[in-house]
Amino acid sequence: MSEKETRQSGGSPEASGVTVSDIQELIRRKEEIEAQIKANYDVLESQKGIGMNEPLVDREGYPRADVDLYQVRTARHNVVCLQNDHKAVMKQVEEALHQLHARDKEKQARDLAEACKEAMSHGLGQSQDLSPAQAFAVVNSISPGSPASTAGLQVDDEIVEFGSVNTQNFQSLQNIGSVVQHSEGKPLNVTVIRRGEKYQLRLVPIRWAGKGLLGCNIIPLQR
Repeated sequence: MSEKETRQSGGSPEASGVTVSDIQELIRRKEEIEAQIKANYDVLESQKGIGMNEPLVDREGYPRADVDLYQVRTARHNVVCLQNDHKAVMKQVEEALHQLHARDKEKQARDLAEACKEAMSHGLGQSQDLSPAQAFAVVNSISPGSPASTAGLQVDDEIVEFGSVNTQNFQSLQNIGSVVQHSEGKPLNVTVIRRGEKYQLRLVPIRWAGKGLLGCNIIPLQR
């Protein structure tokens, strides 16, 4: 999806007209953008793993002859634009969910349950289980355009589950680091508590323009 398409799609649905179908459509658009981002990263990987910030000139200042410069520049540009598109769609998804939640309690219970079920099946998923859960770590910073940001992770999210790491087996941040290193390019299920509600996200550790594979900082939760 291009930036133009995102703008043409309009803002968030009005509070009085938000439906489960609206949220499903936003989730579908989100997944399309994620697939395009991955495809462009695959192009960069095919060009000797050049990434988003490797120099395109050699030591003597001449354009590199070992990579397709046009493909690299195009892929980099696409990634930046698509990440902006993804951020805009994620904002619309969050606003739509909040608007749906604000409706009449009885109707909200039915609609939100259906929306959550659909969202979880597509990897976004606001959990239907709103009961308190035990968290073991918290996100205290996120870099814009990072894999963590793309997945929808937010500052102050309390982590209940990170891949195979949970409250029962968490010992230190090395547990999370090990899972990340062994899951590069593979989706991880991450469950967090945000403003009293549980969310299930899909996070894919990948190389990006910044440091690390996530682009966020996680610290143990102090109880």
